[in-house]
Amino acid sequence: MKSYDLKYKRFGGNSILIEWPPTIDDSILKNILLFKSYIDKKYVNLKIYTKTSYNSLLVTYPNEINEIIKVLELRSLYKNLEPLKKQSFNKWEIPVCYDIDFGKDLMFLRKKLSLEIEEIISIHISKEYRVFNLGFLPGFLYLGGMDKRIHYPRKNSPSLDIEKGSVGIGGFQTGIYPNQSPGGWNIIGKTPINLFDIEMTSPCFIKAGDKVKFVSISKKEYGLILIQIQSNIYELKKTVFND
Repeated sequence: MKSYDLKYKRFGGNSILIEWPPTIDDSILKNILLFKSYIDKKYVNLKIYTKTSYNSLLVTYPNEINEIIKVLELRSLYKNLEPLKKQSFNKWEIPVCYDIDFGKDLMFLRKKLSLEIEEIISIHISKEYRVFNLGFLPGFLYLGGMDKRIHYPRKNSPSLDIEKGSVGIGGFQTGIYPNQSPGGWNIIGKTPINLFDIEMTSPCFIKAGDKVKFVSISKKEYGLILIQIQSNIYELKKTVFND
């Protein structure tokens, strides 16, 4: 297993921020997730909270900490980290309707990318995307691995009312808005799937490290799936893989 030269910084009164090299990379993500799992297991009875990002891991303790002692503990734990043979993740098939009524920015991207709308859709559904991070809204998926042909910057002036389930492009990433909110990504479609439900034991079922595969559906199929979801009879397709 590759080890990285990590940086440890105090973050508030009771947290340590651990930073990896500032690169979006599968190997770094898996290293972060592995370290997180070891910390969670070691301190399972201490109510420690861990939160991952692209290149960092935030470790929050229940009380005020001694920074030097905690950093030494974390350094020692990382130094003695033993790799798992494989980590288990899920690959989710997310249905998306790319109809122009849902893909509000498809016509704009068609001009800017010099691609037909059908080409944009075809390129977007051709990839499997790695879930690198969740934020800025609870359940918002930051997905890496998008084809360079459809990279396009976020809007200079964010839209004030992005619909729940909207699928967008922001720079080199693609993502899904789990709830209605403002946002600056270029919207190309919409999924009927609920990505965040506060009433569930696990409000966001997709985790960092998982993969997402988009599947194109018609407006009619979108409506049928929405009815099935509302009736609690829709089952999202997933497969388990080791990586």
